[in-house]
Amino acid sequence: MAIQVTATALPEVKLIEPQVFGDARGFFLESFNAREFAEKVQAGVEFVQDNHSRSRKGVLRGLHYQIEHAQGKLVRVVDGEVFDVAVDIRRSSPTFGKWEGVILSAENQRQLWIPPGFAHGFLVLSETADFLYKTTDYWFSEHERSVLWNDPAIGIEWPIDFEPTLAAKDKAALRLSECETYA
Repeated sequence: MAIQVTATALPEVKLIEPQVFGDARGFFLESFNAREFAEKVQAGVEFVQDNHSRSRKGVLRGLHYQIEHAQGKLVRVVDGEVFDVAVDIRRSSPTFGKWEGVILSAENQRQLWIPPGFAHGFLVLSETADFLYKTTDYWFSEHERSVLWNDPAIGIEWPIDFEPTLAAKDKAALRLSECETYA
C-alpha cells in the first residue's frame, strides 16, 4: 500500500496519504491494506461495515458518535471535497473537547483515521461529494448521539459563512457539556 501516516493535533487521529500511481490512463491506489494499516496506523482494528453517502454543497453531517458500540472510522472522499472533523469526547483525555479538521477530496486522495472515542462530522465544499467510510462496529440507532456542530466550547472553524444544511437530529444535537461522553 505504501502509505504515509501523519499524526494530527489529536495524536490518535491519523492523516493517511496513499501512494498514487498515475499516468495518461488515470491512476491506481490501494485504498486499504490490513497489514499496512496495522503496522503504520493502529494494530488490532477490524472493520465490519462500509458506508457511502452522497451530499450536496453546504450539507453538514455530524458531529456523530455511538455512546455504546463506539465506532472507529476510516474515511475518504471519492468524488468532490469535504472539510472533515474529529472531536475528542473522552473525558479522561488531555485533548478532551479539542478538534481536528482536514480537507479530504477526490483530488488529494487523503484518508482520515478516527478511532473510537471521537465524534465525527463533515461539511461538503464541492457541488456534491461521495464520502466512503469503513467502521469498526455496526450502526445502532439507539446508541447514536450528536454533538452540536457549532458548540462555542469546541470552536470548530468551519470554512463557511452561511448556515449549513442539517438533518433534524443534528439540529437537535446537544452541546458537549450536555452530551453523554466516554470516560
